[in-house]
Amino acid sequence: MVWLSVTAFLIALVCGGMTVRWSRRLRVVYGEDKPQRFHRGNVPRIGGLALLLALLLSWSAGMVSTLLRGDTSFLRMQPWVGWFMLAILPAVLGGLAEDLTQRLSVRWRLLLTGLTAVLGIWLLGLNVPRLDLPGVDGLLAWGPWIGMGIALLAIAGLPHAFNIIDGYNGLAGMVAIIVCLALAHVSLQLGDRALAALLLSTAAATAGFLVWNYPRGMLFAGDGGAYIWGVVIAFSSILLVQRHSLVSPWFPMLLLIYPVWETVFSMYRKLARGVSPGMADALHFHQLVYRRIVWGVFHDDESRQMLMRNNRTSPYLWAFTLLTVLPAVLFWSNTPVLMAFCALFMIGYVCAYLAIVRFKVPGWLQK
Repeated sequence: MVWLSVTAFLIALVCGGMTVRWSRRLRVVYGEDKPQRFHRGNVPRIGGLALLLALLLSWSAGMVSTLLRGDTSFLRMQPWVGWFMLAILPAVLGGLAEDLTQRLSVRWRLLLTGLTAVLGIWLLGLNVPRLDLPGVDGLLAWGPWIGMGIALLAIAGLPHAFNIIDGYNGLAGMVAIIVCLALAHVSLQLGDRALAALLLSTAAATAGFLVWNYPRGMLFAGDGGAYIWGVVIAFSSILLVQRHSLVSPWFPMLLLIYPVWETVFSMYRKLARGVSPGMADALHFHQLVYRRIVWGVFHDDESRQMLMRNNRTSPYLWAFTLLTVLPAVLFWSNTPVLMAFCALFMIGYVCAYLAIVRFKVPGWLQK
């Protein structure tokens, strides 16, 4: 498992470096008027390609190892891993197409992530069998198609949730690493080595990408990278709950409550203003942290100043994520406690958002 992670890290590191070195012709100009743009210059947005190659090659190596060594292989990566790789491709390739052309509409990207969800349900049998809620679980047992619908919604939505929080150097990538490590920890406790191997190699590949992304901002994950994180984590979360009855379905929900609630709140906020939920703006939580908490950076070079402020923003959100990940890992089988922490996070998020909007941020946070 260690060698698989090292392989994924090195492939992502090398491919990322090659992308930075030779991708000048692939740098599609990202409009200066874009509200979500917080950098200077045209940085390559195809870091997702390095991640994809790292995962496909390392997972294929893991499958070959299992095939050659049989039951003695520690990885135990059976043929279903191949279906896993096949299922993620539509969403990821759609994201990469958008990164290269900026011409793939939101509707097409939603359709492609939906296709990935359908393939996951068909090829891997993904389903949400329970929610640990009285009455609801009986309904899911009566109509398995309801659980498939929930899985479809989760798989199609999470890639876009990661895309929303992918606004600053290292933000979405570090969140993905933290979540993958938490899921792998529980997988190993339950003896699910293959799933843990997929998650650990995803975390390792992301670490290889972050060498170029944080703090220098030389390479961005783009839609392709965000979709990889979202799809792999969504697939793994559902598989973990499906395979192990001890795992509460609210464990992955609490792990992912930050990107999920950011997406839900963003949709509500835009609808309340009478605009389309698909319209980009600069009012996400991480953008407000950048504008109203991170300050005190002074530099003659405006692009350097923006980069430094960009890098200072992400640690605030990493800490925000850890506030949910730590209780999730501690209470991964306790549904009532996990639900309570989910509710607490949502309330805390709204209170923090309103405090930042109203300039009521404690002075010790403004560093």
